[in-house]
Amino acid sequence: MGLKTRLQLSTMMFLQYFIWGTWYVTLNTYLGQTLGFSATQIGLCYGTFAIAAMISPFFVGLIADKYFATEKVLGSMHILGAILLIVASRATTFQFFYPALLLYTLTYAPTMALSNSLSFHQMEDPGKQFPGVRVLGTIGWIVANNVIGWLGYTLTVEQLYVGAAASLMLGLYSFTLPHVPPKKEKKASLKELIGLDALRLFKSRAFATIMIASVLIFIPVSFYFGFTASFMSDIGINTDIIPNRISMGQMAEVLFILILPFFITRFGVKRVLFIGITAWLVRFLLFANGDAGSGVWMIYTAIILHGVCYDFFVVTGQIFVDEKAPDNLKSSAQGLITFATYGLGMFIGTWFAGRTIDSLTVGGVPDWDKIWYVPTVIAAVVLVIFIFLFKEKKKRVST
Repeated sequence: MGLKTRLQLSTMMFLQYFIWGTWYVTLNTYLGQTLGFSATQIGLCYGTFAIAAMISPFFVGLIADKYFATEKVLGSMHILGAILLIVASRATTFQFFYPALLLYTLTYAPTMALSNSLSFHQMEDPGKQFPGVRVLGTIGWIVANNVIGWLGYTLTVEQLYVGAAASLMLGLYSFTLPHVPPKKEKKASLKELIGLDALRLFKSRAFATIMIASVLIFIPVSFYFGFTASFMSDIGINTDIIPNRISMGQMAEVLFILILPFFITRFGVKRVLFIGITAWLVRFLLFANGDAGSGVWMIYTAIILHGVCYDFFVVTGQIFVDEKAPDNLKSSAQGLITFATYGLGMFIGTWFAGRTIDSLTVGGVPDWDKIWYVPTVIAAVVLVIFIFLFKEKKKRVST
């Protein structure tokens, strides 16, 4: 992979996650404090991303694998997404905002798998090269969080306008990216047309365990993604600095994604994934015991742990899936891991998190100490399941 290609892919990753970062962290404060949505409604809104991750990436990945160039599909999705994000910004009631956001997420969710697949296609050794490119996505998220905070858009609809502008920009830029042609085949079977051919990867016990763990861990993860900003606001942390404080997690992610190849090579996939799941458990314990006063260090430590939580589990899982998938299924396989994490896992998680928070809210005030112990317990269960089910095949070393 040459310097020009690296710069192109890095720019793509920066904009890809900048778009997401403009609204995903602070949407809950906008919906709750500005539009007056309940926690359950906010959870359902965040669940639109999960629905999209279950439906669209699998089929768009199939299209990119077999029919159209990946960069063209990526560009088209982002341009359409920019239009739909503007439509969503005009809605102020749940019954109109929810379907508008769902339509937008149906265009954005598949681009995560497509950007990964496009990157992997250009790399000779994804395990070593991908983290160096993917880190720009983390930086893009950090920049977006801070831009929204500095502009004072934490509680306003303008956060969606910034996302729409970035989406249009990436949509146009995508058509200049390295060409990834579809795999030409004589005739696609019905199983291939609906993406079921990728399910044969489940014959691998390690692959199946990764998918199961991904679904289960993203149930508690939904508490973090969907409600951390609301939690920090409720306990008395200044609303304007919340995006900046949450972005500390992505700052830590920059470091850990760069050293991830060393950990995978030195310790193996299983131990790296184990560390990632354990970090989620510790994070939720810190949230449960932190406060805006003397215990604020626990909250900030929990946020900084995001570097370990995300890189050691999610990114490692993406690399593992790419290594396991044959060339003609790589986009579909990335769609499958997106389905498991941001799809099914987050769909269950956002609904469950919203219902949990509403049930533990008394007099309009959520009992956050009790709330955070719920994802803690779930993460502990996932850790136990992973330890007993995941079996990593050892590579034979020649002497």
